[in-house]
Amino acid sequence: IRELVVYALSSSDFNIKGVESGEGLFKELENHIPQLILLDVMLPKQDGLSILKELKANSQTEKIPVIMLTAKGSEFDKIKGLDLGADDYITKPFSVLELISRIKAVLRRADGLVAPNQSKAIYKIDDLQIDIEKYIVTAGKNEIILTFKEFELLAYLMRNKGFVKSRDKIMDKVWGLVYLGESRTVDMHIKTLRQKLLGCGHLVKTVRGIGYKIDG
Repeated sequence: IRELVVYALSSSDFNIKGVESGEGLFKELENHIPQLILLDVMLPKQDGLSILKELKANSQTEKIPVIMLTAKGSEFDKIKGLDLGADDYITKPFSVLELISRIKAVLRRADGLVAPNQSKAIYKIDDLQIDIEKYIVTAGKNEIILTFKEFELLAYLMRNKGFVKSRDKIMDKVWGLVYLGESRTVDMHIKTLRQKLLGCGHLVKTVRGIGYKIDG
């Protein structure tokens, strides 16, 4: 599969390199930080989910978009990957066209968090401020360090201040995925976001039975 993916993406003008294990990946990351990582769950020695967790725990690699490859019907792997910070997943077997389409979609989201008709760069609610262009979040005088998905989630809610956003809408706009019928991924990210925002965490409101919003 790795050789096929490398050949297919190279033929489509992507600059790609394949490695066979987590050890090989982290060795490559010492010299080069890629725009995206395509990560199979089933790998020798260290599985893809533990590799993903390690990537997201490192400040040097936490913002790299990651697409997971999962076995057919492995719903647990999909949900676990999203919980750990994966940007998308593809179920094996997959077509080359689907793979290329998913990669381009994730790269587009990573390149620009603000849509063309949402060009405002700075949003401020009480003591909470987010600068989209500079990728900076502050709560009072404190700068808040967020993961890529936490930042996207906060940006989406702040752009839509006062409006309740359902979990399926958040899943679609932030993760670019069809809602899976479970709330754990969104709820987990909201919980972590509130904790990181220090004294501003209360601004993220839960609307029971519907979803979330930011008030101020």
